Amino acid sequence: MMLKNLKVKDLMTENVITIPPTEDVVFAFEKLMKFKISSLPVVNKENLVGIVTATDLGHNLILDKYELGTTVEKVMVEDVATIEPDDDIVSAVGKMRRIGSDEIINQLVVIDDGKIKGIISDGDIIRAIKT
Repeated sequence: MMLKNLKVKDLMTENVITIPPTEDVVFAFEKLMKFKISSLPVVNKENLVGIVTATDLGHNLILDKYELGTTVEKVMVEDVATIEPDDDIVSAVGKMRRIGSDEIINQLVVIDDGKIKGIISDGDIIRAIKT
């Protein structure tokens, strides 16, 4: 499989489950578990304003770091890594592994013309690689 020939839109999940910034972190985590997904884009009036991950929410809930009633907007990551549907998979991998950083991002929100079109995860890319 030639990754250079694959586009983000070929591998992305289209029906993205999102949450509003006012959502309680407990409900957000329950939604992540229910749908077996690793992240939830946070959307306010159709605009992407942040993202929360199962890892972050789960970790902090276990450590009891949130006060009762803590909302997603208080804990979300605002600097969301995004990509466009027509970008190639090599670009997506490059964005997931920020150059000069040890941090690896597990998913990118796919944006086209300011609107969320999908989400692509490291798992989507790994599944596409045929050995």
